[in-house]
Amino acid sequence: MRTHYVKDATDGETVTLAGWVHELRDVGKIKFLILRDKTGLMQLTMKGASCPPDVLAVYSKLVKETAITATGIVKKSGIASLGLEMFPTAIQVVGEVFKQVPFELTGKVPADLDVRLDNRFVDLRRIETSAVFKIRSEVQRAFREKCVELGCQEINTPSIVGSSTEGGADLFKVKYFEKDAFLAQSPQLYKQLAVIGGMDKVFMTVPVFRAEKHNTLQHLNEVTQMDVELGFADDNDALDYLETVFLHILASVKNNWAAELKTLGAGIGEYDEIPRYTYTQAVDALANAGMPMEWGSDFTKEAESKIPEALGADLFFITRWPTQCRAFYSMPLEENPAVCKAYDLVYKGLEIASGAQRIHHPDLLVKQLKAHDLKPANFESYIDAFRYGAIPHAGWSIGSERLTMQLCGLHNIREASLFPRDRHRLHP
Repeated sequence: MRTHYVKDATDGETVTLAGWVHELRDVGKIKFLILRDKTGLMQLTMKGASCPPDVLAVYSKLVKETAITATGIVKKSGIASLGLEMFPTAIQVVGEVFKQVPFELTGKVPADLDVRLDNRFVDLRRIETSAVFKIRSEVQRAFREKCVELGCQEINTPSIVGSSTEGGADLFKVKYFEKDAFLAQSPQLYKQLAVIGGMDKVFMTVPVFRAEKHNTLQHLNEVTQMDVELGFADDNDALDYLETVFLHILASVKNNWAAELKTLGAGIGEYDEIPRYTYTQAVDALANAGMPMEWGSDFTKEAESKIPEALGADLFFITRWPTQCRAFYSMPLEENPAVCKAYDLVYKGLEIASGAQRIHHPDLLVKQLKAHDLKPANFESYIDAFRYGAIPHAGWSIGSERLTMQLCGLHNIREASLFPRDRHRLHP
């Protein structure tokens, strides 16, 4: 139906474009139509007697968001804000509007986020929304690209599990034939099993589900994780991989989608490396900034947002966490078991990635399960896997929605999810 996207049309070409009517403007003898496709906007100009009558007849019946194809010659324009304009010789309606569009897509009239999400199939046509998901697509593409380059093997893990993969009760229960099962809250245990099974280095992009009854701007109940697990590796090896992958993602978005970042009023700084601070250094920095906290507790959202200012960096790692506030499988330090080899990556005041060197000694796993008030009997098959020559290993996970949110300068994580699932939203 089309020969070109808007971005590919050049001066002097006769092309057929396909898209939606973004704007209409009639100034008497001259009529204008802005056509929008996923790559941009094109002004169609119709001048009185020089425009075919059937084109004018179709134009007279158009409304915003009508889907059309348009054929004509493209010419440079010093007047059109887009730099090019088309003089159509044919316009065909391929998708009519039968109901009033629920909100204004040009942005001239702001729309409430809930209204936009209720009508997400229309909201996706917004230039700003389109930009968000182009950037998210690049985030996941660049993640996969760098993981393959680093020699990691892509795997797929189950989304239906027989018990908690991390401990705790925040699970969605489902009926699995005659048994009870749960939606996976993490691929954690399975990617560990893949690595100790000999796959050595693995990665995946996977949905996870958490039945937490929160209602914040940074949480969803279904999210997409970008995970890596490395065999014969410690926490420093995993941190090096995470730094390499993350900086590659930032560079890829910045270099390939600069126009979309500009559309969103967002920007990405220059980073040669990611500094590493210990948990204790972060706590001390907060105290010096007038926000003291008890050593051993997790950072509140307020504290997390203040750490960049306290440390003088907007991208950094926090390492060497208190063992008791991290997952049971995080490897404690031999010289100080109260501290473990866990780490977070913080970007623009929000935790974006988290990981640790894992425990690969079965007796220590049992000990740590008990220390976290979990029953080892519920994890027996997992523990048993470490009784057959389990190797040192470490890994991490990046939240796709959270990273997209920060890259795009979004206020609400729901804007970074195609069809978000939170405590109240199950449709569309």
